[in-house]
Amino acid sequence: MVKISAFPKCWIRELSSGEMDLFDWIEQSRVLACDGLEIYVRFFRRWDDTYLRVVRERVEDYGMQIPMLCASPDFTAPEPQLQKEIARQNEYIVATSQLGGRYCRVLSGQRRPDLPREVGVEQVVYCIEECLKTARRYGVTLVIENHYKDDHWLYPEFAQDQETFLQILDRIQDSAFGVQYDPSNAIVGGYDPLALLDVVAPRVRTMHASDRYVEPGFDLQTVIRDFNRQGYHPALRHGVVGEGLNDYEAIFRRLSMTGFDGWISIEDGINGMDEMKRSVNFLRLLCARHFGRREQGRKSYV
Repeated sequence: MVKISAFPKCWIRELSSGEMDLFDWIEQSRVLACDGLEIYVRFFRRWDDTYLRVVRERVEDYGMQIPMLCASPDFTAPEPQLQKEIARQNEYIVATSQLGGRYCRVLSGQRRPDLPREVGVEQVVYCIEECLKTARRYGVTLVIENHYKDDHWLYPEFAQDQETFLQILDRIQDSAFGVQYDPSNAIVGGYDPLALLDVVAPRVRTMHASDRYVEPGFDLQTVIRDFNRQGYHPALRHGVVGEGLNDYEAIFRRLSMTGFDGWISIEDGINGMDEMKRSVNFLRLLCARHFGRREQGRKSYV
């Protein structure tokens, strides 16, 4: 059954720094009426069993789940940092299981200028395969996102371009490894989000539902070019899902045709909770239109 979770893009810096408490976000998220909350690993203040149990219970008390942890491993790092990245990602996988989640995000790492692509691909594949040993043991699926850049990184994503992303994906044929699809990241990466989805749809397990728009007076291609050279462009803005550059009807149609049965996580709220609520309502309507009949048929056999 397709479900909707929320990711607090609007407060990612405050939650990561501790300026805002994770439990405050959990409390405020109740107004969204989501099925779950996706949590970035930097939101946690501790990693002991007691703390994780309290977080899980608080979310479940509000009728939600924690389907996924959003981690950002840097698998292009040099040794000895690389082994620490693998160990840390394995800890996140175990924590995902403790929190009742099924998915844990992985990334490729930073696009370091002195790292040849083929060498980087080999290193990333090695790291993910090492983490898959833990993932299979705990019943967690690792999902790699077509990503731009973690806020705490110096360089953009190593596998930001579609070719490198697909090369890594093709190298790891494992049932515990899939895709977290983000259509907006495809746009800012300079490639077609629907063309990417046509290739990876059978392996999509989770999705980040975000949307971008370009402010009036700016050219999209120029903004994207400058974005990839210098980082976030002020004219490229997050907005309400369904009101930006992405064709969500086409996206959902493709996901439905391939039997998608995972979580759709709203990456919104830059301009406040009201916009996030509008995004939730929009996605609810799309889910009912594209997955409703399929879900109704399933329930009839219960």
